[in-house]
Amino acid sequence: RPSAQATAQDASPRASGLALQLDDGTRKVHSVAENTQFVTGFFKGLGDAGSFSQLTASFFYVYEAMERALDESSNPTLNALDFPQLRRLPGLERDLDFYSPDWRATLKPSRATAKYVTRIEEVAASDTPELLVGHLYSRYLGDLFGGQMMSGMARKSLGAAVGDGKGGLAFYEFSDIADTRGFIDEWYTALNALDLDAATREAIVEEANVVFRLNIELFDELEGNPIKSVLALALGALKEKLFGGGDDDAE
Repeated sequence: RPSAQATAQDASPRASGLALQLDDGTRKVHSVAENTQFVTGFFKGLGDAGSFSQLTASFFYVYEAMERALDESSNPTLNALDFPQLRRLPGLERDLDFYSPDWRATLKPSRATAKYVTRIEEVAASDTPELLVGHLYSRYLGDLFGGQMMSGMARKSLGAAVGDGKGGLAFYEFSDIADTRGFIDEWYTALNALDLDAATREAIVEEANVVFRLNIELFDELEGNPIKSVLALALGALKEKLFGGGDDDAE
């Protein structure tokens, strides 16, 4: 007789369909070197406020392209996964206002960012715009899963220099989603309900892996020191364990 835990797991939309294909297909294909590169790049983004704001700028261009594609699309597959609660562009605009009030006149995409944006635009304009599902999965769910963690780590390692949820870290705030786990199940259910053939599903998984590598290239451009950010986070955790208190201890 199956356990209650096993039954609940089987009932999860992540345990079947395209949701399972994407989870398995993206996890298994990444080499140890790629995973290490991704994690190192992640910590580079926390190395200093300049690198963190550069990453925010890159995300702005990526999401501007992705959400513009959603706005312009009449594709039923994309429309089915376009949940307003996930939209990130307004938060990114508030973040860039925090870092540089005149960013609209001065900001330009980096080389890796421009490459990423071009890929989104090419897929959106192709005969298979459904492949953008790989982008939605990788970005939106990744940000929803890891947003609070990234925001908390940024606060601990960089402090007031990266602002807060009102500006500087608004990208990581999903204020319209009260129940993260429930929402993710809802999104995965919609994903599994898509009417797609086997070849298209496989192509979406491959596109999600392309997105993973494009994100590595974004991280590679950053100049932050990953060791510095790791040490800052470790020191903050130690101080909290020894002395208690909040996240915003004075330097």
